Amino acid sequence: MQLKIMPKKKRLSGSRAPLMLFLCQMISALEVPLDPKLLEDLVQPPTITQQSPKDYIIDPRENIVIQCEAKGKPPPSFSWTRNGTHFDIDKDPLVTMKTGSGTLVINIMSEGKAETYEGVYQCTARNERGAAISNNIVVRPSRSPLWTKEKLEPIILQNGQSLVLPCRPPIGLPPAIIFWMDNSFQRLPQNERVSQGLNGDLYFSNVLPEDTREDYICYARFNHTQTIQQKQPISVKVISVDELNDTIAANLSDTEFYGAKASRERPPTLLTPEGNTSHKEELRGNTLSLECIAEGLPTPIIYWIKEDGTLPINRTFYQNFKKTLQITQVSEADSGNYQCIAKNVLGAIHHTISVTVKAAPYWIMAPQNLVLSPGEDGTLICRANGNPKPRISWLTNGVPIEIAPDDPSRKIDGDTIIFSHVQERSSAVYQCNASNEYGYLLANAFVNVLAEPPRILTPANTLYQVIANRPALLDCAFFGSPLPTIEWFKGAKGSALHEDIYVLHENGTLEIPVAQKDSTGTYTCVARNKLGMAKNEVHLEIKDPTRIIKQPEYAVVQRGSTVSFECKVKHDHTLIPTVTWLKDNSELPSDERFTVDKDHLVVADVSDEDGGTYTCVANTTLDHVSASAELSVVAPTPTPAPIYDVPDPPFDLELTNQMDKSVQLSWTPGDDNSSPITKFIIEYEDAMHEAGLWHHQAEVSGTQTTAQLKLSPYVNYSFRVMAVNSIGRSLPSEASEQYLTKATEPDTNPTAVEGLGSEPDNLVITWKPLNGFESNGPGLQYKVSWRQKDGDDEWTSVVVANVSKYIVSGTPTFVPYLIKVQALNDMGFAPEPAVVMGHSGEDLPMVAPGNVRVNVVNSTLAEVHWDPVPLKSIRGHLQGYRIYYWKAQSSSKRNRRHIEKKILTYQGSKTHGMLPGLEPFSHYALNVRVVNGKGEGPASPDRVFSTPEGVPSAPSSLKIIEPTRDSLTLEWDPPSHPNGILTEYSLKYQPINSTHELGPLVDLKIPANKTRWTLKNLNFSTRYKFYLYAQTSAGSGSQITEEAITTVDEAMASRQVDIATQGWFIGLMCAVALLILILLIVCFIRRNKGGKYPVKEKEDAHADPEIQPMKEDDGTFGEYSDAEDHKPLKKGSRTPSDRTVKKEDSDDSLVDYGEGVNGQFNEDGSFIGQYSGKKEKEPAEGNESSEAPSPVNAMNSFV
Repeated sequence: MQLKIMPKKKRLSGSRAPLMLFLCQMISALEVPLDPKLLEDLVQPPTITQQSPKDYIIDPRENIVIQCEAKGKPPPSFSWTRNGTHFDIDKDPLVTMKTGSGTLVINIMSEGKAETYEGVYQCTARNERGAAISNNIVVRPSRSPLWTKEKLEPIILQNGQSLVLPCRPPIGLPPAIIFWMDNSFQRLPQNERVSQGLNGDLYFSNVLPEDTREDYICYARFNHTQTIQQKQPISVKVISVDELNDTIAANLSDTEFYGAKASRERPPTLLTPEGNTSHKEELRGNTLSLECIAEGLPTPIIYWIKEDGTLPINRTFYQNFKKTLQITQVSEADSGNYQCIAKNVLGAIHHTISVTVKAAPYWIMAPQNLVLSPGEDGTLICRANGNPKPRISWLTNGVPIEIAPDDPSRKIDGDTIIFSHVQERSSAVYQCNASNEYGYLLANAFVNVLAEPPRILTPANTLYQVIANRPALLDCAFFGSPLPTIEWFKGAKGSALHEDIYVLHENGTLEIPVAQKDSTGTYTCVARNKLGMAKNEVHLEIKDPTRIIKQPEYAVVQRGSTVSFECKVKHDHTLIPTVTWLKDNSELPSDERFTVDKDHLVVADVSDEDGGTYTCVANTTLDHVSASAELSVVAPTPTPAPIYDVPDPPFDLELTNQMDKSVQLSWTPGDDNSSPITKFIIEYEDAMHEAGLWHHQAEVSGTQTTAQLKLSPYVNYSFRVMAVNSIGRSLPSEASEQYLTKATEPDTNPTAVEGLGSEPDNLVITWKPLNGFESNGPGLQYKVSWRQKDGDDEWTSVVVANVSKYIVSGTPTFVPYLIKVQALNDMGFAPEPAVVMGHSGEDLPMVAPGNVRVNVVNSTLAEVHWDPVPLKSIRGHLQGYRIYYWKAQSSSKRNRRHIEKKILTYQGSKTHGMLPGLEPFSHYALNVRVVNGKGEGPASPDRVFSTPEGVPSAPSSLKIIEPTRDSLTLEWDPPSHPNGILTEYSLKYQPINSTHELGPLVDLKIPANKTRWTLKNLNFSTRYKFYLYAQTSAGSGSQITEEAITTVDEAMASRQVDIATQGWFIGLMCAVALLILILLIVCFIRRNKGGKYPVKEKEDAHADPEIQPMKEDDGTFGEYSDAEDHKPLKKGSRTPSDRTVKKEDSDDSLVDYGEGVNGQFNEDGSFIGQYSGKKEKEPAEGNESSEAPSPVNAMNSFV
């Protein structure tokens, strides 16, 4: 009986007759095994096995190696294309190809530049069966450019304001990693208030005084070249409003514009991203990073949500104090709207980020190699997905299939090539290219048409040994074309294989799931196809398992006693076991107290450290077993706890073996005070150069009492030793005897050698001198040498004393020099020093920038361009260019005044710059000068330009005069900054009722030549609010506001006056005044007679009446003044209609209202004074009381 075996493992059916086993496999993907014997006569098309990455960034400091490895029979040959054309490596002496490989090695270490070899490379591996191609390998050298030099002005701002410190790193390859540090290379602390954005900028939601520092430094780390570039430090000073105003007045730079506003709490606003919405696109499989950074006071907190969905639980991470949302391994399902919410106690702001996930092509089914026999059929399938959907194209042997030689056995159907009745000439390598705008995939798959009889690759008579009751796997690796079928037989007579104990795998392996003793024997594997048959015998032996029949047992022993663990092992007699003991899963301590014999482990003189888990492990070549037991150590009798302390200092220091550059120091340790000494620290003193100052010399183990010390020449040494244990460090020992080493020539030369000129005709050479310890002997001097870099002059040298500067006079202006400084003493010279380059002194530039052009951007901004000055005319280090600009006169000719020249400096070789803060509708003039280290060059010819009109400022003042019952007259002054020609005024006004609600708004247009306007037909006794704007052709300017009230109706006013002047009312007031006068007289008389009244009684009732306050509910009179009687009048809330509003109002004191000597009252008791109302900034703000003053109310308040 026979059973076909499909690709997945299947059970075998069996009967008493010999069982034939057949293996049928899909003809879609058979890889030819590269067995050495098989490859001797088996042809195979090329296969790319190794290649450089698609985007290959190289280190320009090393040779370029572009990998291309391939296999095939016969061995393939290799060729390359560069930028789409053939790359002839034989014509370039720097390019070689490794032997037996396609890998290119470009030798740029000796000569050549990496940039020369930038390009797109592709490797082709070819033999008689076809050609395989590599990916397009884009080779680019890494770049780590320097930061552009710039002069950063100090930033001064008020406590509580927001701040963004820009980084703007140089563009490198690959991009740099950004971080902020200070001058001490310590990372700047970041938190919810201060954090770094994804673009590298440093964001402050609000600044605090502790943010003041002068060393905010942005660093860019380029990992590929292991370099770090540094931006110029940024200085930030946080001060109060008053300090800020003083600083602005004194030191404001023309390139920094900060306004001093009152610090107050505010709701959040977003620093990044801008606006309410933004869009983000990310590729499938990448990490999506979304960022929201907000400013506000208090510091806002950031929250993230996904609209119409939830954030993926296992792929969502928050960075940068929740300001950055990251989702790993994004897919198309992660597209959608994400919302960040910045919130504090004063409000919240939202921003929606629309995320679209695109996808570079990715494989659904990559094509697989086909091995077919003549006349067979097969298919190559290439399926990929992406967003947008990728386009599939086919190539054969590296050539587009449309122009390749025709093959009648193949048919192309989109992503599938169908082969029918293939012949040997159909062998080829096919390439599938799946591409979209985000990338491409390239796969090689060969079709190898072979007619090969079966071959079994497993070595004959292989012996397999397996432990009983475990699986046994017998290999039968095979090859053939057509694909052979596999049959397994047991024993010489071909005994049957029963389905309940055998499994056949795709690769021909026979599996016995549970091997038993009777499974031992010889097994035969037979492979057949139509071209022949092959067989192979293997042998299987089943071994007894290893067992521990006597395990170690738990033990408790006293300290100092002996313990024994037993471990007896039983094993197969043909296997040799090894028994190993472990303590706490590690090797046994290397201690003679531990002894191991055949079956036992014995531990003598047990200590507390011996407690733990002991494990017996028995190993054979086929299996291993283990067993464990615990050992607990107990104390026989309790002992008093020791007293721990630092060690006593060492003593008896002695110097021996005294050599020129070494000496041996020995000492006797002090008492360790119950804590073992772990190490000794040795220090030295140089009595000749630094007496009294001790330096670290060496450290040695706590078990040593001697040390061999290395010494320096010409030093008068003394040594001392300190002992260290777990408690701490001992006091120092007494100093050893002194030992003076011999003098010798210096070992090192001065550092920090520089050459800079202080005058146009000199060169100042400076260096950092050696210290006394480095001098190595007496008579330290320096040999200073120099010569021009580009000339043929010999070195000029001079020997100077132990100083740090030498000036060379009579040099040409700004010429490069080679400089070296060598140390020497009475014993000789130091090694040859390194050569550094410097420059002689600079002089002022000779030439002004030419071709100065001005482009006016808007009414307050202009852009200036100029041609650079030749380097030879600069005569020094180029610092930048400086623009002087000034206002010539106003175009409106209404407000002429002299304005001082302003200066803007642009660092480096920049040839254009912006002029901000210009006044609209004005004439300006400017010139440009080049700047070096010495100063400015001559100015370019003045260039004149004009700015267009802008919107005007608010009118200078607004006041309301001549109020009547139905009209008001407004007077105002024109804007102080018209910024153009005024075209008209816009006046808006609206009534305000008693509940402070605003009525309908009326809009009037007033000619520009008017500064007075009368409004008629108004409602009587009504408050109005006015808004006045000035306009130019550029638009409306800022507003000024005012409020006023029309007068009361005459009839109503007369009625109110009539009530106040009635005879009965006057008589009543006189009677009340008379009664009060009589009462005061009576009280005065009684007091003079010594009589008592309630206040007197209270004084008698207390020992110290001077300090007893009057009770609030006490109705008696006395010498105590009611605090309410002396309260100042409250400031009025109404505004007279004839006042003038200034641009800046404040809450005045009562003195301003006339409460002092200038205060007066009317006859009816009302208060006379000018109350100043607050200037309204917006039409929608609330208002003060809208009621007019009433004479009746004033009289009632007086009574």
